[in-house]
Amino acid sequence: MKNKHVNAIVIGAGAGGGAVAKELSFAGLSVVLFERGGWAKYDDVYDDELHSQRIRALGQAYGPDDARHCRVIENKDGSTKIIRPSDGGFSEVAACVGSGTVSYGAMAWRFMEEDFKLKSIYGAVEGSSLSDWPISYSDLEPCYEKAEWEMGVSGDETQNPFSPPRNKPLPMPPFSHNKEALILKDAALRLGWHPFPIPMLRNSVPYDNRPACYRMRTCVGFACPVNAKAGSHNTVIPKAIETGNCELRINSLVSEILVNDNGKIYGVNYFDADNKQQTQSADVLIVSASAIETARLLLNSKSKFFPNGIGNGNDWVGRNLQGHLYTGAYGIFKDEIYDDFGPGASIALCDFNHHNEGIVGGALLANEFIRMPYQFSEIRPKGEPYWGLKHKEFQRNNFKKVARVMGPLQEMPNFNSRVTVDPSVKDFWGIPVARLSGERLDADMKGANFIAEKAEKWLLEAGAEFTWQTASKGKGVSGGAHQAGTCRMGNDPKKSVTDPFGRVHETPNLFVADGGLNVTNGGFNPALTIIALGYRVGGYIANEWAKGNRFK
Repeated sequence: MKNKHVNAIVIGAGAGGGAVAKELSFAGLSVVLFERGGWAKYDDVYDDELHSQRIRALGQAYGPDDARHCRVIENKDGSTKIIRPSDGGFSEVAACVGSGTVSYGAMAWRFMEEDFKLKSIYGAVEGSSLSDWPISYSDLEPCYEKAEWEMGVSGDETQNPFSPPRNKPLPMPPFSHNKEALILKDAALRLGWHPFPIPMLRNSVPYDNRPACYRMRTCVGFACPVNAKAGSHNTVIPKAIETGNCELRINSLVSEILVNDNGKIYGVNYFDADNKQQTQSADVLIVSASAIETARLLLNSKSKFFPNGIGNGNDWVGRNLQGHLYTGAYGIFKDEIYDDFGPGASIALCDFNHHNEGIVGGALLANEFIRMPYQFSEIRPKGEPYWGLKHKEFQRNNFKKVARVMGPLQEMPNFNSRVTVDPSVKDFWGIPVARLSGERLDADMKGANFIAEKAEKWLLEAGAEFTWQTASKGKGVSGGAHQAGTCRMGNDPKKSVTDPFGRVHETPNLFVADGGLNVTNGGFNPALTIIALGYRVGGYIANEWAKGNRFK
């Protein structure tokens, strides 16, 4: 049976796509929301570390699965390697309703005002395609606020002197600090730094008919057993469905965006839960599949009107792939500092996000989430063995004595860091896979070392007897869980993929609403920014629709 035509198709039920679906369905548009995976349930995985997506070698608890998905990494010398989701370097995004918001750490950061105008502040960076965003922080502030109040964020930004301006406080109070954070707080104050509680998309008190968090250790990398952790799967998507205007199609992989004989986009081809190819038509399409998969879909959607892929007439789709170069330090303390008070990450500071002499941008610093025993077995200072009696003794003696302070360094966008589609490797459905190439810049390495030094200084002041830095020494291919930049927004179609509202320059009815829009990626976990962009894109479409604009 032929699928009924709808007003809007949203591809990807993650952070951005969920917000878009909610905005459009509340505005009365008929919506089909596609998700390549299914519903993730806590009972399917429990808190089994060996089955968690945190342990790559043992599989991804929330997908995508190794049997049907792969990517290609192109090395600097031109050689290639096929990698699976359970391999390092795949740059995975969970394949389930809610995507990464099911198992993320739920840090809820707003970007700072400076993050939207790096080029103006820092000037040119060698090897970089650095540019200002076409929008300012103030343009996105109402969407940040909407995300915080509709999904639920806990914290107290009055304790952060570097917090950007806001018109409304966070809806829930902050979590109390664990033992590790209290030690770090006193040390930061002695150093003259400015510690504060991490803003979290987790309920510190009952909120939105969901209970308060009970501080379990297995938070990051796992689903929440009581729904205290907010994601699109338990907030905006259910609300969209409740309107009766939004149909969620799970286990449905969109393979191609379709154009008619006049070059107008009219729908998509997709593989349903039975792996049968079907077609769905709509007036408007919004792609929210993640920075890598969105670029892949646009590049794979070729026709005589778009011979290089939709939106790629100026060769910008897939360019400027960014992630975060995580950097920091570990410290071993004389006494136990672990109190089993989850999720572990509790305290942060933003003293080094900007205005560091000789450094472009920077990163927040925070204590890390609780590291489960298997993951901890991979944490060793240089020279310590990873097997044998000494390995076991280190594990036994130090598991409750080690702290980590780290931050997501803001990488510089790079035109040659990119996503293409491989000419020969295809996935289970016969679709050309994403091919990742390029490398980080010298400026990123310099920034990573700077942040690692600050992290180590913090731990030493807190009383660590032995410390070691974890700044990456290899440039490598960018991406990771915080992938961004591949469909950057801008005013000039020759130097960007979409306009400031996420509409692809070359088409009137195709939008992007995920991290691919990010011109730069901030020195923060970008989840809240991606959600805010989803609200912005969805709100723009809804408002235009109400005016009679059908994007033809």
